[in-house]
Amino acid sequence: MNNLLSNKWLILIFRLYIGAVFIYAGVVKIIDPLDFASQIQNYQILPYSTTHFFAILLPWIEIFTGLGLIFGIFVDGSSFIISGMMLIFILAITQALLRGLSIECGCFGKSGSMVGMNTLIRDIFWFLITVFICFRKNKSFEILPKSV
Repeated sequence: MNNLLSNKWLILIFRLYIGAVFIYAGVVKIIDPLDFASQIQNYQILPYSTTHFFAILLPWIEIFTGLGLIFGIFVDGSSFIISGMMLIFILAITQALLRGLSIECGCFGKSGSMVGMNTLIRDIFWFLITVFICFRKNKSFEILPKSV
């Protein structure tokens, strides 16, 4: 496992992959914030009054953290934030599945998939990748790897 955490090419591939996913997801949500707010509300977790706030804020966090991973700027912070978001997404999807909600995940705007086991497994996979990035040993290809 220590060799994997030190493999600069694997770490770079994971950073570029997750960074691109989050940039794409953020841009798609910014294009139609009302649709994204509606998708957030479909989870029936947050009060209605907060959904628009999160629909505006979350895509920008996704874009900036994705850019951080791709350009190697504050990779520790970016990967930590994305890991936290992924954990929240996993919990939201899990509760929707347990409650039998038939809703779109909201991950990629209108082109997103329905909440299901595939969505949950995909998000767990992405969570594990971001945790891997958090605990990497090799900090090659990074301009500012740590936030002090």
